[in-house]
Amino acid sequence: MDPKDAAGIKPFKLVKYFTFTSLVVILLGSLILSAVIARRAETVLLKKSEDYALLMAENLNHQVFLQFIVPAALQFGQVIQLRNKVLFDRLDQVVRNTLHSFSVETVNIIDKNENVIFYSFDKELLGRTGQGGIDYQQALLNEPRSKLIRRGGFWDILFGAPSECKLTTYVPLKAERPLSNIEGPILGVFEIVQDLSEDYQTITDFKYRIIITSAVIMGLLFFVLRLVVKRGEQIIEKRAQERLLLKEKLGDAQRLASLGEMVAGISHEIRNPLGIISSTAELMKQKLSSSGPEVELAGVIVQEANRLNSIVTDFLNFARPQAPNFMPCRVDEVIEKNLTFLAPEINKHGHRIHKRFSTDTPEIEADPGLLYQAFLNILINAMQAMPESGDIYIELSAHKHTLTILFTDEGSGIPDETLNRIWEPFFTSKDKGSGLGLPIVKKIIEGHGGIIEVDNGPEKGVQLTVTLPVDHHS
Repeated sequence: MDPKDAAGIKPFKLVKYFTFTSLVVILLGSLILSAVIARRAETVLLKKSEDYALLMAENLNHQVFLQFIVPAALQFGQVIQLRNKVLFDRLDQVVRNTLHSFSVETVNIIDKNENVIFYSFDKELLGRTGQGGIDYQQALLNEPRSKLIRRGGFWDILFGAPSECKLTTYVPLKAERPLSNIEGPILGVFEIVQDLSEDYQTITDFKYRIIITSAVIMGLLFFVLRLVVKRGEQIIEKRAQERLLLKEKLGDAQRLASLGEMVAGISHEIRNPLGIISSTAELMKQKLSSSGPEVELAGVIVQEANRLNSIVTDFLNFARPQAPNFMPCRVDEVIEKNLTFLAPEINKHGHRIHKRFSTDTPEIEADPGLLYQAFLNILINAMQAMPESGDIYIELSAHKHTLTILFTDEGSGIPDETLNRIWEPFFTSKDKGSGLGLPIVKKIIEGHGGIIEVDNGPEKGVQLTVTLPVDHHS
C-alpha cells in the first residue's frame, strides 16, 4: 500500500477505535451512574423511613402514655399485667387507633426492667424476653437505633433486589415531662418494624430500567456508528484503489509518452529513407523489362516499403493521436464507405456482410475521418479472424443519448489469457502486425467520449461494441 494511503487510513482507525472506546466508557459510566443513583435512593429511603418511624414513635409515645399508662397506673396500680385482658385490649386499641394512618408492619413494646415483650401485634411474642439486643440497650439510653434486615439469595442481595427487606427501629417509651414523677423518664422501648420490600424493589426496577435504557441507546449508537464506520472504510478503500489505479495509469501514460516521443522521432527518421527506397524501386521497375527476376525483386521492394510505411504510420498515429474535428456525421454512411473500400477483399475471400441498421439512426457530432479509420481497423480484424470466409454482422442502434455499433464475427474468438491484453500497445497474437491497431481504435473512440468493449460471443467469434455519444460536450 502507498505510504500516503496508509497515512490516510491510520487517523481513521484511530477515530474508529476512539469512538468505540467512548461508547464502552459511556456504557460503563451509565452503569456506574445507575448504581450511584440507586444507592442514593436507598440512602434517602432509609433516612425517610427512620424519620417516619421516629414520628410514629413520638405520636405513639404520647398517646400510650396519656391514654394507657396513666389510667392503668391509677386504676390498677401497675402497668404490666400480661394476662389482664382488659389492659391488653385497652393498649391494643390505643396503639391501633394511633397507627391506623401509618404504614407499619408490627409494633412491639418491651419492658424496661425485665426486657420482656408486654405488647405486640403478634400475640405469640407476648412474654418473650431478650428480644432487643444491643439496639434495645441503646434505646434505653435514650438513643433511638434502627437496623435494616435483608433476606434473600446471595445474588438477590448483591444486585439490590432482596426478597424481604425490613427496617426495625428502637425508640424509648418515655414519660411525658409534666408527669415524669410517676414512673421515671424511660418506661420501656418501642420496637417498630416497617416492611420496605416494595420500596426497595421499586428502586431496583428503576436501576434496571436505567441500565436497560443505557444499553439500548448504546446498542443503537453502536449500530449506527458501525454503519458509518463501515461506509467510511468502504469510501477510503475505494479512494485508495482509485488512487492506485490513477497512479498506474499515470505511470503507463508517462511510459507511453516517452515511448511515443521515441517512436515519433524514429518513425520520421525511417519514413524519409523509406520513401526514397520506395520511389527508387518504382523507378527501377519502370525502366526494367516487363519480365524477369529484377522486376519481381523491385515489386517486392515496393510492396515491403509500403508495408513498412503503414507500420510507421501506425506508430505515428499512436504516438501523436490526432484530435477529433467534430462535425455533423452519420455513422451508417461511414460504415458504408468502409464496406465499399473493402469490397474487393470481401469478395475475394468470400465474406458475407449482414447489416441491421436502425431506421431512426440520428446524426451525431464526430470526426468522420477518424471513425472511418477505427471502423476500417475493426472490419479488417474481423476478416483476418476468418481467413477462409465467414459472416460478419454489423448492428447499428440508437438510444436516448448514445449510438451503439455492434461488430460480430464467426472466428475462433480470443483466448482468455489474451483478452485482457488486447489494449496493450505493441501486443499482438498475429505473425504480422505492429500491435497498435486496437489501441489506436480505443484512443479514437475515447477521444469522441465513447466506450469500446470486446468479448467473445456466446458460441463463437468476437463481439466488439462501440458506444458513442450523440452530442459532443467539449
